[in-house]
Amino acid sequence: MIPSARPSFDWHLVRSFLAALDHGSLLGAAKLLHTSQPTLGRHIAELESQLGVVLFERTGRGLVPTATALKLADAARGMADGADQLARTLTGTQAQKTGTVRITASPPVAVHMLPPILLHMRQALPDIQVELVASNTVSNLLRREADIAVRMVRPEQGSLVAQKIGDVAMGAFAHRSYLAQHRPIVQPLDLLDHALIGFDTDPTIRDGFKAAGFEVGKEAFALRSDDLLVQWHAVRAGLGIGFIADFTARQDADVLPVLPGMLPIPPLPMWLAVHREIRTSQRIRAVYDFLAETLPGAM
Repeated sequence: MIPSARPSFDWHLVRSFLAALDHGSLLGAAKLLHTSQPTLGRHIAELESQLGVVLFERTGRGLVPTATALKLADAARGMADGADQLARTLTGTQAQKTGTVRITASPPVAVHMLPPILLHMRQALPDIQVELVASNTVSNLLRREADIAVRMVRPEQGSLVAQKIGDVAMGAFAHRSYLAQHRPIVQPLDLLDHALIGFDTDPTIRDGFKAAGFEVGKEAFALRSDDLLVQWHAVRAGLGIGFIADFTARQDADVLPVLPGMLPIPPLPMWLAVHREIRTSQRIRAVYDFLAETLPGAM
């Protein structure tokens, strides 16, 4: 009996498949891969034809992966890791501290904390250019979307090296215009009588209230957004009381702490993550070391 031939396909089709899977739309995948939606659509259709399966259901909200697509995802990611490993081996051995380093960080860190640090780094490492990606996606490093990540959670992937570089202090803050127009806040329970700003789908703040003995529902928040920069600007506009990082609050002298020292808000750990292959690239090593030295002071 002649064994059936295994499907043969172009690696670029798999790359497009993973981008569509991770972003849920042709538009998001096309932006990630710097190509067009029609091209992504053709790649997906060609891969489906070569494999003889349907990978996505097309809906008005985007692409919904089929059960087959989810089964193939792990094998496809293994191919991606192998391709990335090959790329790092071929390009990461440069001996000079020159070239581009791509850094990913959460939007508040990318907007408020990193620019002054990058100014000093520009003076210390003038031959290195930086690409800064404001994103909360932990998987950036694994797919070669970034070289270094600054994260508030520790990456668990075994191929990454993560170093805790400090804790980010958190607090409740409000604009002085809001505080001047509303009743004084003298104890934590008073917060429930005020307009609160918090997350929409993320339960972190509500869980914090619950741990303190207060049951708080979504309706307690006058504004809900999972975008921390939206929350910050809502606080600055005087919309209510928000729970933000101290380094963000320092951006506006008119934003004042509420109940300083009285709210048991745990700090968020900050991690610096990088590929284990950091030893093969002096430019990445130089940027990593600079961030590890300067970020703690910025917190």
